[in-house]
Amino acid sequence: MLDSRGNVEYYVGFTRNLKQRIEDHQSKSTKTTKNTRIKLIYYEACLSETDARKRELSLKTGFGRAYLKNRLKSYLQAGLVHR
Repeated sequence: MLDSRGNVEYYVGFTRNLKQRIEDHQSKSTKTTKNTRIKLIYYEACLSETDARKRELSLKTGFGRAYLKNRLKSYLQAGLVHR
């Protein structure tokens, strides 16, 4: 996502309804991201909420963010995340 200054930031979160969550972010009704622009570039699905929440916590660690950065390396290098 891009913050109000145009800097790239990553948002990691859990939801039961991805389509609704994206709509909430885009309509600025989500407090944590109301001053930013969200663009979905990657998602994972889990069969249980417990597994999904564990994965979310894992991705919020330094190792998890490094994993995502490496996983999305070619996409990010192409500059497609901007605007």
